Amino acid sequence: MARPKNIKGKVWVIAGKDGLLVHDIDTDQIFHNSHLAVTDIEKMGQYAFGNLKGWEGFPEKVGKSDIIVVGKNFGCGSSRQQAVDCFRSLGVSAVVAISFGAIYKRNAVNSGLAILAIPSMEVKPPLQSGDEIELDLESGNVTDLTRKVVIQGNSASKVELDIYEAGGLFAYGRTLKT
Repeated sequence: MARPKNIKGKVWVIAGKDGLLVHDIDTDQIFHNSHLAVTDIEKMGQYAFGNLKGWEGFPEKVGKSDIIVVGKNFGCGSSRQQAVDCFRSLGVSAVVAISFGAIYKRNAVNSGLAILAIPSMEVKPPLQSGDEIELDLESGNVTDLTRKVVIQGNSASKVELDIYEAGGLFAYGRTLKT
């Protein structure tokens, strides 16, 4: 069964004390290297943002289907898969960013984690933590249902949508006919 291309959830805006989006959050801040021996995805969520100052308690606050909004170059750094899987472990339904690190983007797509880039988003976004939003992965529209604001992001490519809908790259591969 295909997963929905429209995703609704409560927003967590990952911002500093100044209210501005945090840029260049690397994979070590998302999932610290001291936990790399953890390979059980169900146990990874407790370490999400454990090395990001001011957000160490994130796993206790986030709920299933919540959506994370971050700044530029999210997931830069190493290729560790745990930086994607920790959010899947928590039930986060999507990550929205101004931009993603190239490897992080590829890992997220291959894992079936919904991601959406909004290159035009300001560093002080029109979204606030607690808002309810809806993402349309096909069109790239992000609608803030609380504030009645629509932001245009980048739409996913056909193959990215196919992989997401299948639930990840391996599941997608099983749908291909030889």
